[in-house]
Amino acid sequence: MAGNVHKKKKVSPPKLKPGNSGGVKKNNPAVYLPDWAIYAVIVFTALIYARALFNDFASLDDNVYVLNNPFIRDFSFNGIKKIVTAFYDGNYLPLTNFTYLIAYHLFGLNPVPYHALNVALHLINVLLAYKLAEKLSGNKQTALIVAVLFALHPMHVESVAWISELKDVLYTLFYLSALIAYLKYLKSGYKLNYYGLCLGFFALALLSKSAAVTLPVLMLAIDLYKGRNRSSKIFFEKVPFFALSIFFGILALMSQQIAMLKVSALFSPVDRIFLFTYTLSFYLIRAVVPFSLSAMHYYPESGGGALPVIYYLSLPFLLILTGLVVRPSKFRREKLFGTFFFLIVISIMLQVISVGNAITAERYTYVAYIGLFYSAGQWISSLPKASVQKYAVMIVGLVVVLFSYLTWERIGVWKNGDELMTDIIKKQPDSYQAYSLRGDYKRDNHDIQGALQDYNKSLEMKPDNQLCLIDRSQIFIELKDYPAVLQDCNAAIRLDPSAVNAYINRGIAYDGLGNKTAEMQDYDRAIELNPNSQLAYKNRGVLKYETGNIPGAITDMNSAVRLDNTDALAYFALGVFKSLQGDYTGSIVDFTTSIRLKPDDAKGYLNRALSKLKIKDIPGACEDFHKAHELGNKEAEGYSKQYCN
Repeated sequence: MAGNVHKKKKVSPPKLKPGNSGGVKKNNPAVYLPDWAIYAVIVFTALIYARALFNDFASLDDNVYVLNNPFIRDFSFNGIKKIVTAFYDGNYLPLTNFTYLIAYHLFGLNPVPYHALNVALHLINVLLAYKLAEKLSGNKQTALIVAVLFALHPMHVESVAWISELKDVLYTLFYLSALIAYLKYLKSGYKLNYYGLCLGFFALALLSKSAAVTLPVLMLAIDLYKGRNRSSKIFFEKVPFFALSIFFGILALMSQQIAMLKVSALFSPVDRIFLFTYTLSFYLIRAVVPFSLSAMHYYPESGGGALPVIYYLSLPFLLILTGLVVRPSKFRREKLFGTFFFLIVISIMLQVISVGNAITAERYTYVAYIGLFYSAGQWISSLPKASVQKYAVMIVGLVVVLFSYLTWERIGVWKNGDELMTDIIKKQPDSYQAYSLRGDYKRDNHDIQGALQDYNKSLEMKPDNQLCLIDRSQIFIELKDYPAVLQDCNAAIRLDPSAVNAYINRGIAYDGLGNKTAEMQDYDRAIELNPNSQLAYKNRGVLKYETGNIPGAITDMNSAVRLDNTDALAYFALGVFKSLQGDYTGSIVDFTTSIRLKPDDAKGYLNRALSKLKIKDIPGACEDFHKAHELGNKEAEGYSKQYCN
C-alpha cells in the first residue's frame, strides 16, 4: 500500500513578466548602490525638512483643522463617534481627524509635534516609494531614483510642511502600503493574507483622504504591466475595492457639495476644455521645472472673455507629448505605465468637478509623480552603455542638489500665514484672495490696523468680495465702528442673502448701537439659515439674558454647548443663567466644565464659589475663592475674608 502513496505536487506561483521588458537590467546598476543608500536618502531628507519644525501654524486651513477644530477637542466616546459619523469642512476624513485628536491631547497647540508628525510620515513614505519601485522594476537603481526625487521634489513641500496636509502624507502611507501588499499578493501566487492586507490598507487610506479611490484602477494597470492573463479573476478580485471606492466617492461628493464651484457659470464648455489641458500641462511641466511655486494657483479672471494664451497653448503641448509617449520604441511599455500611473492618481484632481477657487494645487502631485519618476528611473536604467548611465545618474544627482535647495527655501515660505500670503502676493500681485487671507492672519494675531489695510486692498481689487466684506466687518467690530459694520454686512447680504456670518456680525453691531429688536431679528435669521450656527445661538442666548428671558437664554446656550462642547465661555454663561434660576447644582456643573476648559479663568472659580455658598458647601466655596484670588480676582479676596476666616 505504501508504494501507492503519492506526494502532492507542489504548485508554483504564477510566473509574471518582470515589468521591465524595455531592456532594463534587473539588478545591475551602472553605479554601485550599497544597501544603506536608501537610508542615506532618508537621513538627508530629514535634515532638509528639519526646517519645518521651526515653522508655526499657517493661516491657510490650519485654523480649521487644528486651531479651531471642535472635533479634536472631545476625547470621549461621543467625540470619536462624531468624528466617524460626520463631515468636517467639506471632507470625510475620520482617521485624519482622529490623529489630530490624539496629537491635540498629547501636545495641545504646540506646532512642533504636528510638523514632526508630517515629516516623519514623509520619511516613511520615501521608504515605501523605494520599496514599491523596487518591487515593480526589480531594479535598485530605478527604486533609488524614484525615492530621492519623491523625497526632495519642491512640489511636495506643500504636502509635508503644511500641517493641514496631514491627510495627504497619512493617506499616502496606506496607499503605498496597499500597492506593495498587492505586488506581494501577485508574487506569492495569490495568497489571501496579502489580499486582505491590501484591502485593509486601502480602507485606512480612504478613511484618511478620499483621494485614495483611484487605487483599484491603478491595481488593474499593474496587472497589465506585469503581464497577468486577462481573465475574469483580475476583475472579480477588484470588486471589494471598487465597492469601497464608489462608497467613499459618493461620501466625498456629498461632503463637498457646498464647496463645489459652479464653473459652468463662469466658463464656457470650450473654456473648460482648455482649463483641463492647462491643469494637466501645469503638473507635467512642474515635474521637470518646478518654478513659480505658490500655495495658491487661482482660476484666471477671464471676465467672460478669452483665457490667457497659455491656456490655449496647453492643448498642442499635450498632443505633442502624447505622440512622444505612444511612439513605438523598446521603452514604450515603461513610458506608458509611468504615464498611466500618473494620470490615474491625479485624475480626480484635474478639476473636472471643480472645488474651491484654485485651478491647481502642488500637493496633488505627491503620489502621482511617482509614476513619472518611475519612467525616468527605468529609462536611465535601460541605457545600453554603463558610461552613459553614469552620466545620466550624475545629472540626476545635480537635479537633486538643485531640488534640495529649492525645497529648503520653499519650506521657509510656510513659516507662518504672513510669510505664506506675502509669497502668494509676490507671485500673483493681483491676488485679492491672498490679501484677504493675510488680513485674516493679522487679525488673528491682533494686528488690527494691518488686517484692515489688507482687507481694504482686497476690496479695492474686488469690491464684491463678499467674504472679505464680512471679515472686514469683524475688524470694525473690534474698533467699535458700528456704522461701518452695518455698511459692510449690508453689502455682503445684498451679494448673498444666505450669508450667516453677515447677519451675526450685523447683530453685534445693532447690539453696540442699542437696537435690541434688530439684533434679535438678525440672530433669528442666522439660525434659520444655519441651525448649526453655534455663535448665533450663543449671542442670542446672551441677548435673551439681557432682556430678562432667562429660560430662553438657557435654551439657546444649551444649543451652543451642544454644537461646541469646547467653548468655555458658553459653559460659563450657562452657569450664570442657571444660578439666576436657582439651579445652583446645575450651575456648579457648568462652571466646573468651564474651568476644565479654561483653567486660568478667575471668574469661573468665583462664580462656582458663589453657587457653592448657596448650597452650603463652605469648604468648597472657600477653596474656589482662594483660587480665584490667586488668579488675580480682587472681589474673591473680600468673599474669602467674609466666609473663610
